[in-house]
Amino acid sequence: MNTREASIKRTTNETDIALRLVLDGQGKASISTGVGFADHMLELMCFWGRFDLDLSCKGDLEIDTHHSLEDIALCFGQALAEALGDKQGIARVGWAKVPMDEALVEVVTDLSGRPYLVYEDDLLPAVIAGDEKDVWREFLKSLAYKAGMNLHVKFEYGRNGHHLLEAAFKALGMALGAAVRRERQGVSSTKGSLD
Repeated sequence: MNTREASIKRTTNETDIALRLVLDGQGKASISTGVGFADHMLELMCFWGRFDLDLSCKGDLEIDTHHSLEDIALCFGQALAEALGDKQGIARVGWAKVPMDEALVEVVTDLSGRPYLVYEDDLLPAVIAGDEKDVWREFLKSLAYKAGMNLHVKFEYGRNGHHLLEAAFKALGMALGAAVRRERQGVSSTKGSLD
């Protein structure tokens, strides 16, 4: 079978990003975003999804992390969509529920071609690893829309922001890994297409 992969380069006045994603990988990641916590979350996602990812981002971190995280998500989502191509044979839907100490998070995704994000972050503290919690909603929104997927992230319970997000990114990796798995002939849709 063909290796499903994509490379994306994006340069703006705010960020300079190079990304290479291999869906049928070993979970190996080489990530340098300038944001240590983001590197950690993306490494977790790739490990649990068994994706290989090479990513470098030089962003305007003197302002904050918003532009970098949003643009990384746009690039990752675009790479995911390109690597999947016509989506022939994929499971399409994936889900996972992951604990991290006191926290429990469920992630469900559908690579339907119809972007939508359901994400309620009331349990997250206002600041996580020095950044406002809103940057993670923007990350996931950009990822869902660029990849063309339904993405539901449910923080069931927990108190520690690091634990909640770590569980979310592990679950995201597992859900995406299940959704991209090849398991049938044709597309996973009774209408015969995914768009």
